[in-house]
Amino acid sequence: MDTTTQWLAEIDRLHQIIAKVGLSEAIKWGSTIYTYQERNVVACGGFKHFFSLWFYDGVFLSDPYKVLVNAGEGKTKALRQWRFSSMEEIEEQKILLYIKEAMRNVEEGRIWVPQKSEAVSLPEQLQEALQQDALFLAAFEALTPYKQKEYAEYITTAKRAETKLSRIEKMKPLVSQGVGLHDKYKNN
Repeated sequence: MDTTTQWLAEIDRLHQIIAKVGLSEAIKWGSTIYTYQERNVVACGGFKHFFSLWFYDGVFLSDPYKVLVNAGEGKTKALRQWRFSSMEEIEEQKILLYIKEAMRNVEEGRIWVPQKSEAVSLPEQLQEALQQDALFLAAFEALTPYKQKEYAEYITTAKRAETKLSRIEKMKPLVSQGVGLHDKYKNN
């Protein structure tokens, strides 16, 4: 996930520190992920304005130095980042403290489990279109709940009724193919 090369020395230093605690390395999502008892624990990478460590179940860390942030407030549930902007901010003993606590959390079974989301709420225009077309309805019901929700939100976010109806017509061929709204942008 190293999206920039400006932090190479800093990221290398973080890798050196992580290597001291005996975590296993795995390549996932194109990045080095450090695991413990087959659970993702920590990773690091560079971004445009900072480089960071991220803890996969960071929500359970006590964060004694108040350095962790939720990178996607309202969306990210368990992951927490520790952001840095210079080599001088890297304090090995503090980092090791956080990593060791994350490892203890794995040992204790403190692992975030995603909650089942509520049933998909369909906008009125979509409900009507589904009722009027049995093939469309069958194809829509065959989609995963995630894809159904994606389409429902696509219709709901349109402000004008004409736009909602236009979007329904545009989504019909995709739904009939079992394709999600944003599948073409996802890596296979």
